[in-house]
Amino acid sequence: MEGLKVSDANLVVYIHPSKAGKVSQSILRELSTLLFKYNEIFDGVVLAYDVTIQNKNAKVLPGIYPCFGVKLKAKMLLFSPKPDMLLEGKVVKLGKESLHVIVLGFSSASIAEEDIREEFRYRIKHGEEVFASTSHKRHVIKVGSMIQFLVKSFDEEILHISGSLIPVNTGSTKWLHKNMEEGSMVDRKKKRKDDRSEMHEHSTELLDDVGFSLKNEGRPKKSKRQRHAEQS
Repeated sequence: MEGLKVSDANLVVYIHPSKAGKVSQSILRELSTLLFKYNEIFDGVVLAYDVTIQNKNAKVLPGIYPCFGVKLKAKMLLFSPKPDMLLEGKVVKLGKESLHVIVLGFSSASIAEEDIREEFRYRIKHGEEVFASTSHKRHVIKVGSMIQFLVKSFDEEILHISGSLIPVNTGSTKWLHKNMEEGSMVDRKKKRKDDRSEMHEHSTELLDDVGFSLKNEGRPKKSKRQRHAEQS
C-alpha cells in the first residue's frame, strides 16, 4: 500500500529534572504524544518509532520551568497519503449514496456515489447492501470487504480521506489480486502457446527443407550419354 514511509529524524526531548532518574520512560512518554497525529515537521501521521539516545550527557536549561534536553536519533514510520495514491481499507458502512472505510485502523475515508464508477451498481442481496459489478459477477463490495481506492484529498486535522473508485485498478482487493494472478497465468499460457507455435512452424520449415534435399539427392544421376540420347 502506498502512503507509508520511513523517515530518519534527529530530535531533542526536554525532560523535567525531577524525572532524571527515569529518563528512558520520560522519553517514551514524550514521544508517545506524537502517535496518530499529523506532524508538519515530518509531513505525516506518526505510526511508530525506533529511538536511539545519541548523547547521555544533558544540560539543564535555565528558565521559569527548568528542564534538560536529551538528543535522540529516531526512525519514524509515517502515514502520508497524497492525491492519486492507492490505499487499502476495510468497508465499515455502505449505502446507496456512499461507502465508508477505515484505513490502518485509525483513519477514516469516504467515497461518494459520484466517485464510484458506473460498473458498480447498488443492490440488496440476501438482505445485505452491496455494490456489485455489472462486468464481473464475482466482483462485489460489501461491509467487511477490503478495498483498494484512490486518494482524492486528505484532511490532516481530522485524518479523513476522500477517495475514489473510478480507476479500473480499484475495488475489492481480493478480486483484484485474483484477477491479476489469472491475468498473469493467461499471459504465461499465451506466451508458451506462441513459443510452441513458432517452434512448430520452424520445425516444419526445417523438415520441408530436409525433405526437399533428400528428394533431390535420392534421384540417380544420369550420364552424359543418357542425357544426350534423351535430347535427341
